[in-house]
Amino acid sequence: MINYGKHNINDDDVSAVVDVLQHHFLTQGSKVPEFEKALCDYTQASYCTAVNSGTSGLHVACMALEIGVGDIVWTSPNSFAASANCALYCGASIDFVDIDPHTRNMSVDALKDKLLKAQQQGQLPKALVLVHFSGEPCDMQAISQLCKPYNIAIIEDAAHALGAYYHNKPIGACQYSDITVLSFHPVKSITTAEGGAVLCNNAQLAQKCVLFAKHGITRSDELMQHEYADETQGPWYYQQLVLGYNYRLSDLQAALGISQLKRIDEFMHQRRHIAKRYLEKLNDLPLALPSLQMLEASSWHLFMVEVKTHERKHVYEKLHAQGIAVNVHYIPIHLHPFYQQLGFKKGDFPAAEKFYDNALTLPIYVGLDDTQQDYIINTLKSILA
Repeated sequence: MINYGKHNINDDDVSAVVDVLQHHFLTQGSKVPEFEKALCDYTQASYCTAVNSGTSGLHVACMALEIGVGDIVWTSPNSFAASANCALYCGASIDFVDIDPHTRNMSVDALKDKLLKAQQQGQLPKALVLVHFSGEPCDMQAISQLCKPYNIAIIEDAAHALGAYYHNKPIGACQYSDITVLSFHPVKSITTAEGGAVLCNNAQLAQKCVLFAKHGITRSDELMQHEYADETQGPWYYQQLVLGYNYRLSDLQAALGISQLKRIDEFMHQRRHIAKRYLEKLNDLPLALPSLQMLEASSWHLFMVEVKTHERKHVYEKLHAQGIAVNVHYIPIHLHPFYQQLGFKKGDFPAAEKFYDNALTLPIYVGLDDTQQDYIINTLKSILA
């Protein structure tokens, strides 16, 4: 079976993890800070907090931006549920902005219209969670320009996008955002098994991210509230300053991440090679393909096509029967029962719904060779003939 996504682990990765098992702390040792620095060096962000999942990272980002009860957050309906759940964790309300059918990311025009209406109604969001769907960057500059007059914070949900570029800067640099969140799930650009990171360029935000991800506890003398301190305490002393969570990444996972990050340029080269071959060889089929213009900018976490002339379910089942485990990303968030119980309904975001109705995720991962890819392409051609 050829899966839609797959991790790639080599001997160096295994050795890095074994080294921690044999010689280092398993949790709060030197590897997590080393991984955080490596991520800053790669993304050009000033600060990084490693966490145990991308979902945790989104929650931390919302808390750091002081999103809470009475606030509103907007995101894309074309994403995994975590992109919206993070606001609800904080007691805020959630709403969605429909997608651009060509990029599958949040539509700039739809956002502009929705902001004007929200201003008139006194219902402006406190933050946007922008999803770089499949690894293709959102139009960050245009969205930033729309948000600045309203003082709306921007969180980049870059779970798909480590390795992507926008305006010649790596995603994660926070060039047009307050915070960027990464994911290191096994099918992502690099993996730590489970894991994530929160990136930013603001020292105060970074400080909050660390606190919320680590129980709200500090050992820093600068942060401690000395009016509560017991002066007889020794160097073991620490204080809990806020209600935080145990979202820490382990040193085992960080060691794997350090090793994986050393190969990210190789990973991106292979993903772009696969994407280029799909774009060239599927061009004459009745499919809507991603944009060739994004070939070097996208991280190609997913390769999404839209089936035009056949029933998507038929194509899906035929491919699976031939040993090709295609997938579908995503059921629009607002169509899940939980969100419909919040008042959302089918028809609210037609572009996202139309994309979902026809979407199919073809296999793309490091290690998928040309022979396997040709088998996928030829099987798809046969089904669509």
